[in-house]
Amino acid sequence: MNQRPQTGYDLAKAFENEIGEFWQAQHSQIYPMLKRLETAGEITHEDTIAGEKLAKKQYSLTPSGHEKLVAWVSEPSPELAATKDEFILKLYFIKSADDPRLQPMLQEQAVLHRTQLAHLKQRRQTVFPDQAAIDQAYGHYLILDHAIGREQYYVDWLNQLLEH
Repeated sequence: MNQRPQTGYDLAKAFENEIGEFWQAQHSQIYPMLKRLETAGEITHEDTIAGEKLAKKQYSLTPSGHEKLVAWVSEPSPELAATKDEFILKLYFIKSADDPRLQPMLQEQAVLHRTQLAHLKQRRQTVFPDQAAIDQAYGHYLILDHAIGREQYYVDWLNQLLEH
């Protein structure tokens, strides 16, 4: 929300398409949070009309909200967050390389991660077609680059396991 005014729907789409790579939020979380932020004076909204009658709230950071965002971004992030990966949890319970469940599990994950890798590479090409686009949203570019690296590693690891 620090780039331009956005609707709750815009924010939900950002979580789905961009931010969702590293942070999840559901529609049911976004709108109550917008209300709390507005009550706290950190954002404000302007009613706009889309089409003939559709009223939309466009939210913007207030100066106080911007200060809080800048302070939060500047704070250290000293903890590693645990990631949830159901596949990895299931692997923990595979006791033998001969387990008949293993190969189908690996194949399924390889397809999923190859698909995700292709999607991320396409997003990078779409969102960052040139250096100017990278320069305007460098942090976003770094996050997408990180996600691509993570998926590439995952695909390589699965391919290695499938070759054995």
